[in-house]
This record gives sequence, C-alpha cells and structure tokens, in this order.
Amino acid sequence: MKRKSHWKGLLFAGCMAVLIAGCGKKADTTDQPLPTPEATVEATPTPEEESIQESAQGEKKELPEGMVRSYLTGEPVPEAVGKRRPAAIMLNNIKAACPQFGISHAGVIYEAPVEGGITRLMGIFEDYDNLKKIGSVRSCRDYFIFYASGFDAIYCHYGQSVYAVPYLEEPEVDNLSGLEGYGSQVYYRTSDRKPPHNAYTSFEGIQKGIEINNYSQEYAPNYQSSYLFADDQHPVTLEDGITANKVTPGGYQYNTPWFSYNRETGLYDRFQFGESQIDEETGTGLSVKNIILQNSGWKKYDENGYLNIDVNTSGTGTYITGGKAIAITWDKKDPWGPTYYYDSNGNQIVMNQGKTWVCIILDTSADNTVIE
Repeated sequence: MKRKSHWKGLLFAGCMAVLIAGCGKKADTTDQPLPTPEATVEATPTPEEESIQESAQGEKKELPEGMVRSYLTGEPVPEAVGKRRPAAIMLNNIKAACPQFGISHAGVIYEAPVEGGITRLMGIFEDYDNLKKIGSVRSCRDYFIFYASGFDAIYCHYGQSVYAVPYLEEPEVDNLSGLEGYGSQVYYRTSDRKPPHNAYTSFEGIQKGIEINNYSQEYAPNYQSSYLFADDQHPVTLEDGITANKVTPGGYQYNTPWFSYNRETGLYDRFQFGESQIDEETGTGLSVKNIILQNSGWKKYDENGYLNIDVNTSGTGTYITGGKAIAITWDKKDPWGPTYYYDSNGNQIVMNQGKTWVCIILDTSADNTVIE
C-alpha cells in the first residue's frame, strides 16, 4: 500500500517558492504569500513530555483482548478501529446545510472561520464503519489540511480554494476530492437539499477512494498523538481553573455558537443558531468532554476574503473541561505534525477521556471570547 513520504520541515519551506510560482495562473498571491513555516524540529516528544504521557496513561485499566486506546478520545475501541488511520471530513456548517448527518461519530471536531464570516467544521472519524451517510461535505481551505495532517488522517473534501491546491499536491497529503475523476465513487448527492449543500460520503465511499488511490490505512510508523489522556481513576479537574459553565467562542458571528456545561453528564452541550446543534442521524444534540480554544494569527489572501490562518506560529488559547477552564499555549513542532498544548507552567496538558471540540479563534477576536 502506498504512503506518501514525509518530508522534513526545511524541505517543505524550500519548496513553497516553487509551488507559489506555479499557481500564478489561478490567483495572484504576491501580496499574500502562502504560509511558509520557518525551520522546524521533528514532532517527537521531549523527555518531559514522555514522562507526562507515562504518568497520564500508566494507570489505565488493562483492556480486553482486541481493544486499544483511541488516539482521538483515549477511550477503549476495537483494535481494527483504533489502529486504522482516521478520515478527516470537511462538513458544511451554514444554516441551510444543518443539521449535519453522522457528525456525532467524530472523535474530534475542528471549527474554523472561512470567508464571509461563516465557520466550517472538520470531523475526525475513526469509528464510522456503519455510516452510509456523512455530511454534507464541503470544500477545503488550506489550514484544515494541516490540522488533519496532525492526526495522520485521510483528508476528505468536495472541492477546494485555489490557495489550498499546492498543499493538496504535496506528498504528505493523502486526500479524497469530490472533483477528481473518481469523485462519484466516493461522494454522492441527495435530492433533499440544493447544491452545494447535498454532497455526502459514506464508509463504503471512503474505502473505495482509499483503494483507488492506494493509500495506506496504517498510521505512520513514527506517529504519536499530541493528546495525552487522564487515566481511568484520576479524571482532570482543573482545580485552579476559572468557572466555565458557558463558553462562547469569539468572532463566530454568523452561527453564534456556545457550549453549555451539563453537570449531570459532565459534558459540554453544543448550541448554534439559537438552538441545540443535533446530528440528523440520531436527532440528539452534540456533546463533548473537552473544548480547546486555539487563538491564531491570520491575514486575508485577497479581496474575496479568503483567510490565511497561521497554523505554525505558537499562540495562546484555553483548555476547558468539567466546568473549569485554564489558559494554555499551543505549538506545532512540524508543519505536518500534531499541535501540542501546554499549561502556564510549560507542561503538556492532560485531557479527560472523551470527544474534543477545537475552535480556531482569529487572534483579533480572542478578546471577544466569553467564559462564564
């Protein structure tokens, strides 16, 4: 099975000038160049991080035969699921496309602004074998490619912005595009919604696309998730954190989402457009155990409003779980590798087992985030 080889960060930076020149016929990026990371280090854990990982995961109960810990949630999952590369699927999030179908199966959900003030979602799915409908699926923006790469995921999208094209062509990226010749074997359209809000995929379709492209479904040999999860007996309580019963991400003005802490379940229920955000498959609301607010620098690519969100330069943020919140910083050691999160003492954070929602916040809107 083919795996696209992993280049070093320096080689990536050196090649970007060539890629930019090759894109001149599609869009003028002279004033807003594609983000080119400076010299980076390999995304391998430091001895301190390895020690934290051992202490965080060392007391987990021994699992039954055939079960492993999920890279995405830290929870027990069948080995066939936990050792298979996940699918990172771009999900439509405008009101006409809601509710999404199958979104509750994602172990991690990314939300980030796109042009026009709307947000787009990307679900990281590992346990989706029985899903015949996932979506609706929308187009790629370049920064989502790097978020997906941090999970060694196969990136699924229906179309892309011109600024994403050079990155999709990189050997580090295994992607399934609805606009390629094989697209109709991976995606299909329904009659209940108008285009472009009616494109969906399925487990069978994604497997067909993987087969056509000869992608490996095994994690890279050196892959190590940046998520460290608490053991079964000692959940994270963030005793020194501030109260976080309601979380309203800054700058999300179109869908105006918020998260409300449910003390009975210990989860954060998700709301947007003034109501509970549900999965169309089940009709039930979405809930997550962890929330990460990741403040990021940005520029505009052009007058059309396409965003150039910085995925590499370290920034600030907030980690939220169990009704509490703490300030964090984030860092991406390798442009294609995972994002790491640290507390105020510089230690990698340990998260509670369960699903995580990552909100990418434009740094100019960070002060508009409300935690109460």
